[in-house]
Amino acid sequence: MSQPNRTKINQLLTSWPNGTVSACSWLHQKGFGYDLINLYRRSCWLYSVGRGAVARVGDQLDWTGGLYAIQKQLNLPIHVGGRTALEMRGYAHFVPLGKGRRGVYLYGAPRTRLPAWFCEHEWDVKVRYVTTNLFSKETTLGLTKEEMGAYSITISAPERAIMETLHLVPEKQSFEGAKLLFEGLTTLRPNLVQSLMEQCGSIKVKRLFMHLAEKSNHAWVAKVNQSQLDFGKGKRMIVRDGHLDSKYQITVPTVSRAEEGV
Repeated sequence: MSQPNRTKINQLLTSWPNGTVSACSWLHQKGFGYDLINLYRRSCWLYSVGRGAVARVGDQLDWTGGLYAIQKQLNLPIHVGGRTALEMRGYAHFVPLGKGRRGVYLYGAPRTRLPAWFCEHEWDVKVRYVTTNLFSKETTLGLTKEEMGAYSITISAPERAIMETLHLVPEKQSFEGAKLLFEGLTTLRPNLVQSLMEQCGSIKVKRLFMHLAEKSNHAWVAKVNQSQLDFGKGKRMIVRDGHLDSKYQITVPTVSRAEEGV
């Protein structure tokens, strides 16, 4: 390898955060042509991650290192959300995960696709990708940074994450699991809850959120100003053969007398 090429790879490796992926298209924009990237592969400096991305030889990768490239290099509106964001903040450790390989939830804007290389790579988790315009006016509201050591990724704050979880009830998230998650959310920030609820475009999510919020009896619930929220009209069925919450006009699972503490 020529000295200029060796100097370039040394500079690249020095600035490369440990455990992250680099998209080839981003490297190309930085002056690393595809021929040069292939040379680095053959010289065992880099290895392929799917088709269109590379990582440093010797680095241990997980899905967050791939997401780093998606967010910071490709600038795609994709973030960690829902239950996974709650897990990362320690709110879901008491909720059963079920059988099989652990899954992570990524949320993206409508018509935004995950890069092919990310989908092709064998991560140690099952990636579940959800596209939604749940907060179409303020798309970054309720997003925050999560430090991963040498790098950071964007995830939903708990206030947004629980609403993203409720968006999947009952098709991809059970009502019971959502209720258990809600019971642990004792420290939500009412101001952020208010802003998110005002921006939320889903009538189902807003009604279900307030139903579970009142059932949980957390102190912050009283600070949510419902007069500023649009709950729509008509009934919504969350589950079949349940009972109707007459206040929020949603059909939810029937609660036994034992569960009510009677």
